[in-house]
Amino acid sequence: MNIDKKLKKTYEFKRVYKYGNSIADRFVVLYVLRNNSQERKVGYSVSKKIGKAVVRNKIKRLFREAYRNNKYKLINGIDIVLIARKPIVNASYQQINKSLNYLFKKSKIIKE
Repeated sequence: MNIDKKLKKTYEFKRVYKYGNSIADRFVVLYVLRNNSQERKVGYSVSKKIGKAVVRNKIKRLFREAYRNNKYKLINGIDIVLIARKPIVNASYQQINKSLNYLFKKSKIIKE
């Protein structure tokens, strides 16, 4: 059963920003909001300040891959938004993966 969905609509992102908790490190800002369902929704935000379309799309691909490799560790019933910060442009996949794992642990959304 696939419980992972994407946040797509602006109002979904705004709801997570307004009511969710945020935590950040050098590369990523993570917003987490608990929802009352069994599904987990994730959204990615990469601003134009980060770079041109090629760079932004590369970062989104890295986000998606890092999330895909770690999603089995996460609890259900949450909405997640990942926001890229400027230094991420020079980061490797390993650094982004490590950063996401750190933020997931710190925000207490990893299964026991």
